[in-house]
Amino acid sequence: MTEMKFKRNFCIVAHIDHGKSTLADRLIQKAKIIDDRQMMNQILDNMDIERERGITIKSQAVTIPYRAKDGHDYELNFVDTPGHVDFSYEVSRAIASCEGALLLIDASQGVESQTVSNLYMAMEQDLTIVPVINKIDLPSADLPAVKKQIDHDLGLDSEDAVPVSAKTGEGVDDLMEAIVTKFPAPTGDPNGKAQALIFDCHYDEYRGVIIHIRVKEGRIKKGDVIRFMSNNTDYKVDQIGIFKINYEETPYLEAGDVGYIIAGVKTVSDVRVGDTVTLAADPAPEPLGGFKDVKPVVFSSIYPIDSNDYEELKESMEKLKLNDASLIYEKDNSLALGNGFRCGFLGLLHLEIIQERLERDYDQAVIFTAPSVQYKVRMTNGSEQIIDNPTEFPETKIQEAWEPYIRATIITPTDYIGAIMNLCTEKRGVQKNMTYLDEKRVELTYEMPLAEVLFDFYDKLKSYSRGYASFDYEVTDYQQTDLVKVDILLNGKPVDALSQLAYKPEAAVRARKVCERLKGEISRQQFKIAIQGAIGSQIIARETVNPVRKDVLAKCYGGDVTRKRKLLEKQKEGKKRMKMIGNVELPQSAFLAVLKEKEE
Repeated sequence: MTEMKFKRNFCIVAHIDHGKSTLADRLIQKAKIIDDRQMMNQILDNMDIERERGITIKSQAVTIPYRAKDGHDYELNFVDTPGHVDFSYEVSRAIASCEGALLLIDASQGVESQTVSNLYMAMEQDLTIVPVINKIDLPSADLPAVKKQIDHDLGLDSEDAVPVSAKTGEGVDDLMEAIVTKFPAPTGDPNGKAQALIFDCHYDEYRGVIIHIRVKEGRIKKGDVIRFMSNNTDYKVDQIGIFKINYEETPYLEAGDVGYIIAGVKTVSDVRVGDTVTLAADPAPEPLGGFKDVKPVVFSSIYPIDSNDYEELKESMEKLKLNDASLIYEKDNSLALGNGFRCGFLGLLHLEIIQERLERDYDQAVIFTAPSVQYKVRMTNGSEQIIDNPTEFPETKIQEAWEPYIRATIITPTDYIGAIMNLCTEKRGVQKNMTYLDEKRVELTYEMPLAEVLFDFYDKLKSYSRGYASFDYEVTDYQQTDLVKVDILLNGKPVDALSQLAYKPEAAVRARKVCERLKGEISRQQFKIAIQGAIGSQIIARETVNPVRKDVLAKCYGGDVTRKRKLLEKQKEGKKRMKMIGNVELPQSAFLAVLKEKEE
């Protein structure tokens, strides 16, 4: 094994789309751990969906050998992290497993909001940070401006910044040298009590759960019985090794190493990211700090389009749960859509990815209900409840309600500041701070309800700023709100799958939009159909689908008006009888149309 002073552990962090995975490709290519025939773009992104969208969803670790200019062979362990705010806990654990971080900044975009939040995350863990200016081959690259931002916005020394082009490979040699010379070697005692941080895990159908660890103290070898400190479960190590794109088995991992353990763990939910692994025979006195359970913030129900597919959907959810420990679900039932599941997600991107993976990987045709957040309510009898599903909302006995708030950070060019401030105010945001980073860019901090950000906030932000504004948020606390449940009625009968929890002053607007959408989707019947939005017994919106009518006066040529009236009255009576026994079929497209209305 390599001596500890010749090891370097670092991660690559950046705002979404600044070129982390491309840089990882170049580092792997330089190290020649795979031949050129196997090389492809985004080699660490092993899901189709990651490649298509150009985003990283799972952190990926790789060990690469490097011979430095000083003649020594180094072992570089690096972790490529997701850039999206939904996966920030995973990024924080990846950062905790390293001594250094490459902070990537796009030469044409400059410093953006998640660049700043990832920098703070790395600083909290006392990492050595090396700024890297990427995409210098672009015609729009502005190196002097980005260097100024590194000095001014990030408080780092722009002299240390390494300019590279991850696409062409320019500057990567200098970066490799900077990694070796600027990042410190790992510390820890290989003979101490074993402590290893789990920074990620994934499921392999042949070997069970593969746990990604960074050993901080001690040594773990094949055959040892390990213990997870968060839930005190023991497992025997079947295989241990390091990542070299494929898994390379080694006899042991010791302090300073990054690698994997296979120990016959059956489900990913048994393994918690951020947990500490120790030896059952000689456990460490206390776990490593920073562990927390990941809490979902967005909730939605999933139903199969054909209710006979429920069992298949159940199996698919179980398989998906094996790969994604942050997916939380329980059984749910709706009168309109039958059996399904109520799920918790880390954010809207997470929800979209689960939806795509269900449709692609498992061929499931599913409907998601409108996403909602977790509200807290206090009843008149003093008891408190947490509600994320509109069907559980007790309308009459509520004394107070609270909703989750976020601190949103937006970095935008000054040209678009007015439109963005209007948008935040529309979404009930309260401005907390406004800082001019330089002549062209400003940082806005707002406190706003999470429920407002869920639907179309991000899309509008991008269109108002022509794609230049960047957005980052963290959930802070709960604040009091005026909460009501909006029911949608069809001919007086509520459709439970279309109910929503809404802020009272905006409830009428939301109900009106849903009614308009449904009017366009429901086919005309022989009788009049009323579509209504209601809060309790009060109707706040209405649309009518007019009936299909036969012209009963066609055979009357002239003649007395009473004869015509008699025929019309007879028709009216028939329609009335029909309405009493007639049922309105709600097509599946209607549910999808109602949900899509948020995206406009």
